[in-house]
Amino acid sequence: MISALMPTYNRADLAFERGEGAWLWTVDGRRFLDFGSGIATTSIGHAHPHLVQAVAEQAARVMHVSNLYRVPQAERLAQRLVETSFADSVFFANSGAEANEGMIKAVRKHYAETGQPEKFRMICFEGAFHGRTLATLAATGNPKYLAGFGPVVDGFDHVPFGNMNAVRDAIGPNTAAIMIEPIQGEGGVRPADLRFLQELRAVCDEFGLLLALDEVQTGMGRSGKLWAHQWAGIEPDVMSAAKGIGGGFPLGAVLAKEKVAQYLKPGTHGTTYGGNPLATTAGNAVLDVILAPGFLEHVDRVGRYLWRGMLDLAARHPTVVSGVQGAGMLLGLKLHDAVSNTEMQGAAVAEGLLTVAAGMNVLRLAPPLIITEAEADEALRLLDRAALRMTPGNAQVAAK
Repeated sequence: MISALMPTYNRADLAFERGEGAWLWTVDGRRFLDFGSGIATTSIGHAHPHLVQAVAEQAARVMHVSNLYRVPQAERLAQRLVETSFADSVFFANSGAEANEGMIKAVRKHYAETGQPEKFRMICFEGAFHGRTLATLAATGNPKYLAGFGPVVDGFDHVPFGNMNAVRDAIGPNTAAIMIEPIQGEGGVRPADLRFLQELRAVCDEFGLLLALDEVQTGMGRSGKLWAHQWAGIEPDVMSAAKGIGGGFPLGAVLAKEKVAQYLKPGTHGTTYGGNPLATTAGNAVLDVILAPGFLEHVDRVGRYLWRGMLDLAARHPTVVSGVQGAGMLLGLKLHDAVSNTEMQGAAVAEGLLTVAAGMNVLRLAPPLIITEAEADEALRLLDRAALRMTPGNAQVAAK
């Protein structure tokens, strides 16, 4: 008989009752070091005092009023995001998929309103992940995710990640935009080369296209800068954000330049929950922490420290790990084909470490941005033990 909770996930048999910083405790008292962060979402850790206090105080006042009325908390968060990004205006949603849907709609609306309705197609990249709605599934382009859901939404052309010649070849009279993640998270923690991002900006300018960045996973400091594209010294025309923006509270956003945002007038797009007082209070609290002096420098420093430790780990376990990839605090261990990333993930759980599997047989590490070097060392120690479990001939280790 089917479970009351619809069986859409293969859930680990772990149930957590509380967390603090980078640590989680199960209902039966076991402690885990959380280097998954709810898939790069609990950006400032569990039970951060400032976030907890802000959310509790707002919940005791008013949680939701809808967008029929002004929401001062959303106005404040939007202004702060505009001041710290390329954008002129922000739309708030509830999730990354919704933010990407809003971004796709904003791109199409821009061309429809500027006398070019034939321009609706977006160039996307193999290995991408943009969400689970029908349109974002089509933008993702993964046949496994698309199977069984009827005709694929039209308007998305896929080319190899990092291949500029393929991008140019894909541009046609109906092309509206190029949509890319600065680092493919689900697709294997693959960072786009900074020069490639710069060339995408240049080709968009050359052909009159919009550059749309999916920073759902990479934004809000995870790369060591507030937005990952800032490492390339470029600006998109429109961008999506979510995950870490609410620190664990559901929140997404579409950030856009005026030339894009101006056409999303009343009646063209909307949301009931998006940007409500509680969600945007959480967003403001997270931003307080991330914008504090020295915070992003801390993320960059500890991220590089963790990177060096992962390289050492790979050198010690050459039969298990074939390489390290990623940037900032979105890093991956590329495993040999004989070593399953889900089995490695299970081995890490057995040692007390939470990680996330990604595409291309990569084990993803996306810890809270507040981790210390000591916690990075502990994660590396636990990964070392997990790798020993996965090393051929070490059955006695795995049996412990």
